[in-house]
Amino acid sequence: MLKLNAAYSKKVPADEEFSSKSFHASIECELPDGLSENQLKEKIHNTFELVRSSVEAEITNVQPNGAETAGKPRNRSGAEGSKPAAPPKASSKQLNYLLDLAHDKGVKPREIMESAGVDDLSDLNKAQCSKLIDELSGKTKAA
Repeated sequence: MLKLNAAYSKKVPADEEFSSKSFHASIECELPDGLSENQLKEKIHNTFELVRSSVEAEITNVQPNGAETAGKPRNRSGAEGSKPAAPPKASSKQLNYLLDLAHDKGVKPREIMESAGVDDLSDLNKAQCSKLIDELSGKTKAA
């Protein structure tokens, strides 16, 4: 079993002069033995892309409705008036499993994003990811 660690960090200017905000994400996942060089490179690329896009999304604070609130912290409690809380994001374990299944079935990450109606895999919530996993593993019919 191989372990893959992917990390991405970025500093952006803060509101105050001579200060910055730092954003960082990392993920550790296990890769199956016996991957070819190309499969290994693809796994590394997909995992790094997931981490990078997650940090970039956090920096711009893209809200579910598409509104950007750069520099403003998100209200994670869901207590903004009558707005319901956003569904929980898919875990890295779920996303890695989804990518493994997709790779085994010859499905590209771009196709998954298009079928789910998201711009990035990190935008998938737990329910969406679970549904896609079920579809790829043959447990339910594709929509």
